[in-house]
Amino acid sequence: MTETPATPCADVPTLIVPGISGSGPQHWQTLWEQRHARWRRVTQRDWKCPVREEWIAALDAAIVSSPVPPVLVAHSMGCLVVAHWVGSSAALVRTAFLVAVPDPDGPNFPSAAQGFTPVPLKRFPFPSLVVASTDDPFGSIPYARRCASVWGSAFTEIESAGHINADSGHGEWPAGFALLRQLLRIPG
Repeated sequence: MTETPATPCADVPTLIVPGISGSGPQHWQTLWEQRHARWRRVTQRDWKCPVREEWIAALDAAIVSSPVPPVLVAHSMGCLVVAHWVGSSAALVRTAFLVAVPDPDGPNFPSAAQGFTPVPLKRFPFPSLVVASTDDPFGSIPYARRCASVWGSAFTEIESAGHINADSGHGEWPAGFALLRQLLRIPG
């Protein structure tokens, strides 16, 4: 990615909303955050044992402290946090980029995560995009499509991308950054 702080994406206040384990040093969320001075991570007390209410409270505090409605860039369990947050706060966000939504009723969902089911069936009051992989072990394409439909999100399916993280070889994930730019309507 050749984006510099002088480009339009860098000027958009953005919150990185990681999933369980907090997105490590080679995860595209971390790499994007490092390249944009106004982007910041929503920090959680416990990255290994998520508790829905705590994670929602941390997201809400980060949104409320933003000088303008921020963009949310969520991965995995972070997507569920955004879905549970909608309707629990009067705070505003500009849009949400939701990647690899996990199914909390699926066989691979982390047993350490508490309170993430049922997934809210509420339409988001802001534009959003759900991005899903055809071979994500944590959530199927039909599940991701249902979430996108209920949330009023646009949907993008990508072929054989695993969980769309560092472990599945995505690194800086330039194709994902291009999708984010499209969502924000920022020319490439």
